[in-house]
Amino acid sequence: MANLLATKSVETILGEAAETGEHTLKRSLGATNLVTLGIGAIIGTGIFVLTGQTAANYAGPGVVFTFIIAAICCVFAGLCYAEFAAMIPVAGSAYTYGYATLGEIFAWIIGWDLVLEYAFGAATVCSGWSGYVISLGQDFGLRLPPELAGTPGSVFVYWHGHWERLAGAVADKLALAHIDPNTLPQKHGVFNLVAFVGIMFATTVLIIGIKESANFNSFIVIVKVAVLLVFIGVGGYTLMHHPELLQANWHPFVPPNLGHFGQFGWSGVARGAAVIFFAYIGFDAVSTAAQESKNPKRDMPIGILGSLAICTVLYILVALVLTGLVNFKYLGVPDSLAVGMDATGFKWGSMLVKIGALGGLTSTMIVMLLGQSRVFFSMSKDGLLPKMFSAVHPKFRTPWISSLTVGIVVATFASLIPLASLGEMTSIGTLLAFIIVCAGVWLLRKRSPNLARPFRAPWMPVTPILGIGFALLMMFSLPNATWWRLGIWLAVGLVIYFSYGRYHSRVQKGLPPVPAHE
Repeated sequence: MANLLATKSVETILGEAAETGEHTLKRSLGATNLVTLGIGAIIGTGIFVLTGQTAANYAGPGVVFTFIIAAICCVFAGLCYAEFAAMIPVAGSAYTYGYATLGEIFAWIIGWDLVLEYAFGAATVCSGWSGYVISLGQDFGLRLPPELAGTPGSVFVYWHGHWERLAGAVADKLALAHIDPNTLPQKHGVFNLVAFVGIMFATTVLIIGIKESANFNSFIVIVKVAVLLVFIGVGGYTLMHHPELLQANWHPFVPPNLGHFGQFGWSGVARGAAVIFFAYIGFDAVSTAAQESKNPKRDMPIGILGSLAICTVLYILVALVLTGLVNFKYLGVPDSLAVGMDATGFKWGSMLVKIGALGGLTSTMIVMLLGQSRVFFSMSKDGLLPKMFSAVHPKFRTPWISSLTVGIVVATFASLIPLASLGEMTSIGTLLAFIIVCAGVWLLRKRSPNLARPFRAPWMPVTPILGIGFALLMMFSLPNATWWRLGIWLAVGLVIYFSYGRYHSRVQKGLPPVPAHE
């Protein structure tokens, strides 16, 4: 029987990272690019959608504490990611780190698990992205037929002279007007064309080149951070001149528990932290670009920890302003920041927030797709996936087949499948990756204490232990159904590994990874 715990030596991995030539990934990213990649991945669905919903359903104004708790977990994991990324600067991220420390079977599990974070995460984000595109188009009188504006099963009603999706604000308006939706003409979505086009556009940007992708992402990051700063500035100005809003909306800051775990009170803050954790997913995607960094030993820790720090500060400020402007009971809507801006009286604010949300979700899609294609690239070089996934384009020097395959699959999911529960799946998949990375850093410190470590996570072994503990705490806060789905997903992955991966593994055969010229 194959050795399921066979490890890939750090020396071999570093040899891969040192390869050069037209069939290797191009090293063109600096520290600023990496920080903006991290911000691009982090600021998206979480800040524009989940902030209001977490406040309304779990924590009230105490949503600020949920951000802090989730950030603490991410800091411990981020320190471990930074040590690995500086020491082992290759494209596989947690997959490669697991291969070097825990063995092949764990490497496969984490590589397959990362599909939940990156591929399905991108599909989930794209569903929200398409909604903002359609909404923004409607503001300018541009409308798609219902059949091309939603996934199968989504319902549209004909109201006020045009087709509207029966969800969120439209459903609430019909209820307030005492109109039964069943009395209105209805159609159903067939194929979400906007979502498909959005993913394929992001895929094209990635194939053309990592530097071009990073520059495009940097531009979008500037736009969405500027939008958030305007929201904080305008909202803060309004609260300074209307302090009575704070008196009304911030008392009590943590609403009393309603009698059940997770329904407000401090248990609601704990449950909210597990939900709001989705807002931080993405900083670890920086590590997947390590093999395309010009100076990874210095820049990877800056990219990972810098993007995490900047986003945490922005999140806390946005949460404080939003819950100060609007009572938390009215924030359980997809466009809570637009609701907050409307409360300031600045009528142009809602449009600005939509543009910022659109930019935020676009850059998140790009970085998640980048992460998934780079993980498949590394798995393919090790023989665990077919060789085509490690093919590098001779001109663009990007893993174009991997990027294209991931893009087509994700675009299909985003356009055909309602992905309501994948936010929780993405969170549990990411938390599992955090646990493996934290355990791997701790294990490698014990096994190879003399390895060169350009960045060392402090407070060993406290840092990885706390990282593992916080991740487990949030995983156990998620619904049981999410655990069942994770188990089924990992079982499918193990079937693929035992039917293909272990028979083609280059480590099992004693072979080096696929050379760059093959």
